[in-house]
Amino acid sequence: MANVQILPPNVACQIAAGEVVNRPASVVKELLENAVDAGATSITVVLTDAGRTMIQVTDNGCGMDAADAAMAFERHATSKIRNSDDLYSLSTFGFRGEALPSIAAVSQLTLKTRTADSETGTSVCIEGGEQVFSEPCTCPVGSTFTVRNLFYNVPARRKFLKSNQTELGHIMTEIERLALSHPDVAVELFHQGEQLLALPASAIKQRIVGLFGKKMNQALLPVDVSTSVISVHGFTSNLDSVKGKGAQQFFFVNGRFMKHAYFHKAVTSAYENLVPEGEQPSYFLFLEVPKDTIDVNVHPSKTEIKFQDEPVLWKIIMAAVKETVGKFENMPTIDFNTADMPDIPVFDSSRPASQPTVEYNPSFNPFRSGSGTSETRRSTEGWSKLYGDAVEHKLSEVAAVYERPSDSLLQPEESIPVPFQFADRYIMVPCDQGLMIVDQHRAHMRILYERYLGGATAHNAASQGLLFPEMFQLSPACTALFAQLKPRFAALGFDISDMGRGAIAVQGVPSGLENQDYERLISDMLQDLQVNPTHDEERQLESMALAMARKSAIPSGRSLTVKEMQDILTSLKACSMPSRTPDARPTYVIRSMADISKWFD
Repeated sequence: MANVQILPPNVACQIAAGEVVNRPASVVKELLENAVDAGATSITVVLTDAGRTMIQVTDNGCGMDAADAAMAFERHATSKIRNSDDLYSLSTFGFRGEALPSIAAVSQLTLKTRTADSETGTSVCIEGGEQVFSEPCTCPVGSTFTVRNLFYNVPARRKFLKSNQTELGHIMTEIERLALSHPDVAVELFHQGEQLLALPASAIKQRIVGLFGKKMNQALLPVDVSTSVISVHGFTSNLDSVKGKGAQQFFFVNGRFMKHAYFHKAVTSAYENLVPEGEQPSYFLFLEVPKDTIDVNVHPSKTEIKFQDEPVLWKIIMAAVKETVGKFENMPTIDFNTADMPDIPVFDSSRPASQPTVEYNPSFNPFRSGSGTSETRRSTEGWSKLYGDAVEHKLSEVAAVYERPSDSLLQPEESIPVPFQFADRYIMVPCDQGLMIVDQHRAHMRILYERYLGGATAHNAASQGLLFPEMFQLSPACTALFAQLKPRFAALGFDISDMGRGAIAVQGVPSGLENQDYERLISDMLQDLQVNPTHDEERQLESMALAMARKSAIPSGRSLTVKEMQDILTSLKACSMPSRTPDARPTYVIRSMADISKWFD
């Protein structure tokens, strides 16, 4: 049996780093939070190879003297708290004293820092948790952390890092959260020498527009409610700006970003019955609560927070959002139009009322053949008077197709029976096996998916130029992903120019995608790959082609001509997998004559 022993300090730091530092974005997050805690009003982040080779964070905060600079890299050394009681009155991001020693344990780290009352600064270099030197240097007031060769001494962790674009996307997400929570702090981001973000200090609404584009300016409704237990302020989107995917949803508590599914439900409940099913609003909500009513020391990432009286807060948040939507949105009203209103006579109490009488034919017998009434009911001559020969023609056509033998599900185009549409959603057509019921939206989705994917694979996707290019802003996380997927967009037939800093211009689109909401389409394509990331080019093309097909397919509720229905049936038959959509939902069902006969048993 092995003897119990204390781990060496460098091993203990590497184990602790596994919880705090798991990718470059974790390093950026911790250094950004330290900069804000130091009172910085300007932060600059410089990356090389998405942080894999270098991460440099420079701030103009209070800085550190030589003693504090050396002590900062000791485990559990912190200036944020002094005793356990301080955990329940936190006003800073950091408090555990784990971030800097954890980062230093798995990288080659250099710190240059100076306080305002000192003429010289201090430079500290640490490699793998061991201090290499500490000496005076010249530097501006504040701190500059330079982290090189992250995980150089933990090759297993470095091997599991994703592509540069994926890692950059995670870093952008962390910067996005801090930039929103502290709009009074100017933030710049450089990657490979190129400036990706330049956000000046501003009000929160301007910061949101700077991150997510000018269209957000018209989409936001202000929320501002204060109670004795919580204050809720910020913005939520109007009814015209809800999204099925890619909605920007942020909660901040006392300036700290958090994830909270329970409070998210409170916001979406305020939109219940106001937006289509599956659509969600964007929101940027800042909650202020007493510091002693929350616990942020729940998870190493500090994005999970426990609240006292969560049900009470839930109701306040929902009421605040609902009040905003009701106040600023023009809600539909009941139209009391009396043009076609029936004329109901006014009751006259002095007018005598007579007992109603019931008239009936005492000689009627439904079981007696040859009598007028029963014979009339069984006769089909009345059908022709009402509908002409249409019904009889359709019945004879259905009967004929059952008698015609065939080995295929659908006949060639010239022999496809005339289909008809039901509820402006389903195409009904007789086939050898019985009655085929086709969902027009799903069938067209399968057809377009194979068309788009086939064009991209064969490198012959047709593109249609736009008369006027459409420009819009991508979110920071989507910007990084777009750079990776730009060749796939081109293969599918898009002509998109990167204007820098997240702005793109759509100059051409695949044929068949004209007159679409290109901003929403491209955002959906990027969001799908953010939710289900893959580095396989074929899988990426499949995901993007599915988003395009879903967006441009014939919608349910649209009336189709016979020619359009026949074209869908013919194209569906030619698909490699006609029975299923790309996301594995059925495109059609068939009811046999036996099944239909059972309905009348």
